[in-house]
Amino acid sequence: MSDTPAPSPPPSRLPLDWIAASLRRERTRAGLSLTELAKRAGIAKSTLSQLEGAGGNPSMETIWALAVALGVPFSALVEPPAPAVQVIRAGEGPTVHSEQSSYLATLLSASPPGARRDLYYVWLEPGTVRDSDPHIPGTVEHIVVSAGKVKAGPRGESVELEAGDYMSYRGDLPHAYEALAPGTKFVLVMQHV
Repeated sequence: MSDTPAPSPPPSRLPLDWIAASLRRERTRAGLSLTELAKRAGIAKSTLSQLEGAGGNPSMETIWALAVALGVPFSALVEPPAPAVQVIRAGEGPTVHSEQSSYLATLLSASPPGARRDLYYVWLEPGTVRDSDPHIPGTVEHIVVSAGKVKAGPRGESVELEAGDYMSYRGDLPHAYEALAPGTKFVLVMQHV
């Protein structure tokens, strides 16, 4: 075991223009006003207005609340335009942070038309729990731990996982992630049925 500290995860980087365009597109598609969407998501109308204007620094919780209120996968709001060949180097890509914990997630691949799944690389540090509200109905989460140790799963049914371990569970139920070792990293696949 090395005494070298684990590298710090990258800072949160969200291209606000992608989020702004996606929010306007999905809100228009759903036929909702700013006021109605803000109410459904439980956020201030001024916050939503700022986000649609490509301002602010939205947390993961805010974007998830908006995605659930719109009935779309999280990735629909943070997905960049994709080239024919896409490479995301370690430490790059659209990354969101949690206000509640040391949780960072980088969207690696959004669900293309006809395939309803999103792929994330997640960094999590001990000391806090990332509680997640239910996602859109039919969501199933798959986790493969690449480093460290994490306790994850639906409330009351969480399981401790180590590097190399895999699990799946319903993501449309309240669930949580908690790092049990420094430098915990895992791949998260969100399957939307």
